[in-house]
Amino acid sequence: MAVQKSTQPAPGKSAPDSTRRSEKSRRAIYDAALALVVEVGYPKTTIEGIAARAGVGKQTIYRWWSSKADVLMEAFLDLAEQSMEEAGPAPYAFPDTGDLAADVKAVLRATVDELRDPRFEAPSRALAAEGVVNEQLGRELVAKLMQPSLDLYIGRLRAAQDAGQVRPEIDPRIALELFISPLAQRWLQRTGPISYEYTDTLVDYALHGLAPR
Repeated sequence: MAVQKSTQPAPGKSAPDSTRRSEKSRRAIYDAALALVVEVGYPKTTIEGIAARAGVGKQTIYRWWSSKADVLMEAFLDLAEQSMEEAGPAPYAFPDTGDLAADVKAVLRATVDELRDPRFEAPSRALAAEGVVNEQLGRELVAKLMQPSLDLYIGRLRAAQDAGQVRPEIDPRIALELFISPLAQRWLQRTGPISYEYTDTLVDYALHGLAPR
């Protein structure tokens, strides 16, 4: 009769923590995906390359994700979450100082900083481009990444309506696009530089159209 190995840990030793091991692998995969997109570009980033960089088997990646786009999206969402945690313990919120122009300008200036941050730029562009041709990914990007921010804009514009700073008949969901869509288009298509001066001007132009007559 064959001798079976004991499943109990040896005296003085603890059993391997599979949860910790899985989290370590997942973190390594996130880091590898983000690094490769920056170094070689999205088209040349592969599941095999991510696995090799992370020091895991590609079957480990396919156990959790179905494509490199899914890996990159989750890695980018994790990066965004880490960035918010680094900014401070308070949850992200749209400022409300009573000055709508100043508040929107502050948020858009922070957006410019993020779009120009090398950690964010390459994966942001890759996901935006993939979302155009991959409808499911595009919808997930909107739901998981963009919609929470859009909701904050909507809430701030509604507060401005209540304060009489924006006409009551304005649809906040459409109005917010006056701020963010031109910035997104300029950044994605590289039609011009993005800067604080540019986004401040966007706000001035947009609020002129939204203000009470």
